[in-house]
Amino acid sequence: MSIGAPLDRVEGPDKVRGAATYSGDVTLPRMAHAVLVQSTVASGRIARIDSSAAERAPGVIAVLTHANAMRLPQGGRAAVEPPQGRVLSLLQDNRVHYNGQPVALVVAESIEQASAAAALLRIGYERASAALDFAAGKAQAVSPGKVLEADADSQRGDPKSALEQAAVRDTQVYTTPMQHHNPMEPHATVAAWNGEQLTLHDSTQYVAGVRRVVAKTFGIAPERVRVRCPYVGGAFGGKGSAWSHVVLAAMAARHTARPVRLVLQRAQLFGPVGGRPCTEQTVTLAADPDGHLGAIEHRSISNTSALEDWTESAALVTRSLYGCPNVATSHRLVRLNVGTPTFQRAPGEATGMFALESALDELAQRVGVDPIELRLRNHAERDLDKNLPFSSHALRECYRAGAERFGWSRRSAPPRSMQQGRWLVGMGMASATRPAKRMPCAARVRLQPDGSALVQASTADLGTGTYTVMAQIAADALGYAPARVRFELGDTEWPEAPISAGSMTVESVGSAVHAACLTARQQLVALACKDPASPCAGAQPGDIRIGNGYLQLVADTRRREPVAALIARHGQPLEAQGDSRPGPEDKQRSMHAFGAVFVEAHVDRELGIVRVPRVVGAYAVGRVINAKTAHSQLMGGIVWGLSMALFEASRLDPRSGRFVNADLSEYHVPVNADIGDIDTLVVPDPDPYVNPLGAKGLGEVSMTGVAAAVANAVFHATGRRVRELPITVDKLIGV
Repeated sequence: MSIGAPLDRVEGPDKVRGAATYSGDVTLPRMAHAVLVQSTVASGRIARIDSSAAERAPGVIAVLTHANAMRLPQGGRAAVEPPQGRVLSLLQDNRVHYNGQPVALVVAESIEQASAAAALLRIGYERASAALDFAAGKAQAVSPGKVLEADADSQRGDPKSALEQAAVRDTQVYTTPMQHHNPMEPHATVAAWNGEQLTLHDSTQYVAGVRRVVAKTFGIAPERVRVRCPYVGGAFGGKGSAWSHVVLAAMAARHTARPVRLVLQRAQLFGPVGGRPCTEQTVTLAADPDGHLGAIEHRSISNTSALEDWTESAALVTRSLYGCPNVATSHRLVRLNVGTPTFQRAPGEATGMFALESALDELAQRVGVDPIELRLRNHAERDLDKNLPFSSHALRECYRAGAERFGWSRRSAPPRSMQQGRWLVGMGMASATRPAKRMPCAARVRLQPDGSALVQASTADLGTGTYTVMAQIAADALGYAPARVRFELGDTEWPEAPISAGSMTVESVGSAVHAACLTARQQLVALACKDPASPCAGAQPGDIRIGNGYLQLVADTRRREPVAALIARHGQPLEAQGDSRPGPEDKQRSMHAFGAVFVEAHVDRELGIVRVPRVVGAYAVGRVINAKTAHSQLMGGIVWGLSMALFEASRLDPRSGRFVNADLSEYHVPVNADIGDIDTLVVPDPDPYVNPLGAKGLGEVSMTGVAAAVANAVFHATGRRVRELPITVDKLIGV
């Protein structure tokens, strides 16, 4: 069995040697370079553009504006519903909806010439009133109607009566700021037309989605668009949609009749390609004196853009995580003149669980119950929101195993009771959860006469190890050694796979690869049974085993032959396709990954500096396909949770609508020196219902709960509750 083994990433050597070709590395003959020009006002219209100096600049091939850009069907609105099809800014009119909106494109022989010419553009605006104040906009907040596939509002039981009658009741407001993805690889697209055929080399999480969006935006058949992306240098949700720059690159390539490369600059990742919206979450808990929850109200308000509605699903997690009989949740939107938000790692749960798990900790402190014990007293035995049993639910074991590894028993309960020199020491914890989901997917396998196997699906590898884990899944299903399996991805020529997001790639693509390889295996066995030259001739399919590239009879292992020999005798590769799609199981079970995260925080009593020397996370994620890549994903999620808790915030200038910290010197993320010891463990969590592999996604669950655990540890250290992220020195100085 190769599944579960900690195999090294198969693409690792190419990445280390610099041989991996990312989208922005693609070079084509006669390729030109484009630079995006952005608006400098938050609302209004373009009154005039003087492009004469830019057009005369050395090397300039074209300057595209709303005055000369090609007209697109439907005014350039992609004929695909969000989230993959977004409202794009494609130079079709002179309206400006946010500061940073694409308003022109300069194409030149080199990137330096395009950048220099872009600075020569002179754009005049007629400004209009802009909505930039989230607090002021709350009075006009609107309901989105739906959040993902659920209703925006929910209620079970009678929360109002339960709140009125509760012995213990508390209401608090928790806030999270806007954030942006900032992957190491910025968004990049190379577009090339060959007659009526368009090829896009695009840094994306979803080649099939880009193909559909671009084809419908141009009004052409999807078969005329090919999208390729073998490597992604970080995405985290930000590359899940086809944003404006993708179509603009294709428009520029059409206009100039040359391939065009468009790579966004770091500052251009703040606005035109989404980000996490800010939230204000009001959580009310009602309980008896022992901490048994009687009611929960969770009201979330987040920002969207003036272009379209996009909702941070912050309150969804509250509907099912705990066994509370009376729960009410709601989501509201404040429309601002900013770029449209989008999914960002663990969207909804990352923000929502900061509020919910902080509120649980406050309740534990108020009623004098240990935070773990409080959660155990309110443990959900089934999903009360859906009224379904869980497919598996090892959260109790996560609490137990994580607490034991962390040393929770050494925690002194009173705040400010633990110290090391000038440092106040705190221990905090929180639950973690994330839905387990799969989408329809197809995969293809070709067994070669040389004894190798080629497996293909149009999924993406975001750095999560998809190349490797799919090879492991295929190898086990075929009876091959993993080294004999090559997995190809990132091309719309391969069978269609869903977006690589939502921690569902292994569940969706893995299930399709598994199905395709089992089909190929069955065909191989049937071929051996009918082949007179095979040592297995005349046997029944159930009598033949395949292992390490050999077919052999179970009852007589001397009757064996290499798979390669069987295929070679028949003169052509053996090919099979497999499909996987969710069945009725998602209507019969509620499917989630779970976890518990434990944090030790040190706070300087005078300066308010926070250090996190260690984190322990225990997770129930079903079957682990690769122990090494799983550890990397769990650790990465925890690091991002620490970043959310202590560092990240996009700062919007309320006068201009521009983000003032749109670079990595001012948009703070942790570096190695900020991260202490991270210890992860996976608890047994067999799940026969979730998918054929029994695997649950784990790329995001480990981020959920971390920010709350840090805040809870800081409170335990200092006695000061911080309800506004990030937790910075100014909120703690002089504790």
